[in-house]
Amino acid sequence: MCQKAIYAGSFDPVTYGHIDLIKRALEIFSEVIVAVAHNPHKKPLFSVKERAAMLKKVTSDLKGVIVDDFHGLVVDYAHKQRTKVLIRGLRMISDFEYEFQMALTNRKLSPDIETIFLMPQESYSYLSSRLLKEAASLGADLSSFVPDFVEKALKKKLLKGI
Repeated sequence: MCQKAIYAGSFDPVTYGHIDLIKRALEIFSEVIVAVAHNPHKKPLFSVKERAAMLKKVTSDLKGVIVDDFHGLVVDYAHKQRTKVLIRGLRMISDFEYEFQMALTNRKLSPDIETIFLMPQESYSYLSSRLLKEAASLGADLSSFVPDFVEKALKKKLLKGI
């Protein structure tokens, strides 16, 4: 029985939807590693260090959460962490095709690793970091989407000079 799972992503920035999935994963696993990906193909707003710090702050009261970062394939990282379970979030049907394709690719790369899909609370099912960055750049109130300190950090980066 696997007691530990990895929830990997870019978390640029962390949202209440991400936090909801972390809490849901903790209902199933005693340890959840929240792993920030170094992805050279994405152009994140926040550095890996900043994203990890945000995640550590929002999960500081959640027993069993470890925040880490990784380079390379998530299945290789899973082997290093000695776990066989990856958690992925599905918000809308539009996520399914990409997530399914990624899960099957990971299975082909490493048949011993399983992917479990979790759905966030309905009120977070439409959230995306990309959409929130766009809204923040226009000065929107993001208090119902992200923690206060994340909103401040977003606006500081996006609204400087305005």
